[in-house]
Amino acid sequence: MIRLDGESLTLGDISRIASGEKITITTTSKKKVLAGRKIVQNAIKCGKPVYGVNTGFGFLAKERIDQNDLLTLQSNLLKSHAAGWGPPLSISETRLAMTLRLNILLKGNTGVRYELCQALLKLIQAEIYSIIPEYGSVGASGDLAPLAHLALPLMGQGKVIYRGKAITAKTALSLAGLKPFQLAEKEGLGLINGTQIMLAVGSLALVSSKILLRQADTITALTCEALQSSLEPFHSSIHQARQQKGQIASAKMIWKALQGSYLHKTKHPRLQDPYSIRCAPQIHGPSHDAVAYASRVIEAELNAATDNPLVLGSKILSGGNFHGQALGMAYDFAAMAMAEIGNVSERRLEILLNPSLSNGLPAFLSPKEGLHSGYMALQYLSASLVNENKLLANPSCTDSIPGNAGTEDHVSMGMTSARKLKQVVKNTRTILAIEALCAAQGIDLRGIEQLGKGTAILYGREVTLFYFLFRKPWYALRYYLGI
Repeated sequence: MIRLDGESLTLGDISRIASGEKITITTTSKKKVLAGRKIVQNAIKCGKPVYGVNTGFGFLAKERIDQNDLLTLQSNLLKSHAAGWGPPLSISETRLAMTLRLNILLKGNTGVRYELCQALLKLIQAEIYSIIPEYGSVGASGDLAPLAHLALPLMGQGKVIYRGKAITAKTALSLAGLKPFQLAEKEGLGLINGTQIMLAVGSLALVSSKILLRQADTITALTCEALQSSLEPFHSSIHQARQQKGQIASAKMIWKALQGSYLHKTKHPRLQDPYSIRCAPQIHGPSHDAVAYASRVIEAELNAATDNPLVLGSKILSGGNFHGQALGMAYDFAAMAMAEIGNVSERRLEILLNPSLSNGLPAFLSPKEGLHSGYMALQYLSASLVNENKLLANPSCTDSIPGNAGTEDHVSMGMTSARKLKQVVKNTRTILAIEALCAAQGIDLRGIEQLGKGTAILYGREVTLFYFLFRKPWYALRYYLGI
């Protein structure tokens, strides 16, 4: 069980939450939430203007709200801002976003009641998942539109997924034995001011990126065995001489995967391999570094106070922690990094398939050239995905379209960056799977038996299980992709 306290979430918890592991609230959180709420209540009694409590929002902050309309103000905010469009987030992304938002409320800096935290926890525990459209956030003032969709079901409004079906939130609450929640002052704003949608979507993609980077190194090692490549470029002293951390780590991974391989005893047919093989650590390494940087940024955001205004000590201060520039830039950097992993993988695939480059392998890895086209068409698939990745690697965070009558005059487009990263990771997973499959075919055609310790595991368990069972390579690819 994951215990939320607003302070302790890590990237390691992300997949566990998204996959449905149970969550609860720590007892220490209640004290922080109650203290924050008390500050808000004192401000309300004083009657001084407090943004989003007794004023309008954004450009409309100049408008004072009558005391009798303060609760209506909060519910109206959710209704007006639930203006998203497009396919819904996955259940995993939605569950994670709901949990991340709850975690931030528990810091006590938002000033909501503890009862709201309990209501959101019950929604998650009952597996009532908001239907949240992908589009609508510009990543400034946070993810206003998608977070409004996330929060509406608390009031019994909007639609949800419950027990595998899309139904009204009101019906789902009734079936689960829950009642619609009445928002108090600041609680509507407290639910939608933040970065938790782009954080949920992007962090899951980032976790996948870290896994793919390790796989990319091992797949490169398998390709080296299929092509009878030289091991010299992976010698640790070469990489220590440059002192680039990611490069050193990538070379170490490739070298480790090739321990015990026949390549240690083989005379290599050419003095130097093409760059996509010889420089693999130098190409993969910067991607390792970029994803490591993005991971540090995202892990900090998991427990960050991103509301506005914030309850800090005895004061309520207005600021801009909701701005998603840090996340958008990190995701754009990670998307570039993963696009390059796909880019160089496709180049290694070309070497495997091209008889003028592959050290004696048949064209397109076909044992019956001409009669069979081999893996010719898989290169087309890989190239098409690499092409899309190159387009998606263009940054979103460098664009800004002002809104809210000029009040929001710079926005991050962080949600676009998160969605781009998700697609780049998905494409790169397929590109790497194709390289792995073709490398295994090359090993079969050469009749190689003595693989490295790491490559043998990849070859035996993940790539060719269905190939050996069915002699149908497409099944091996489908197995590797998990489809």
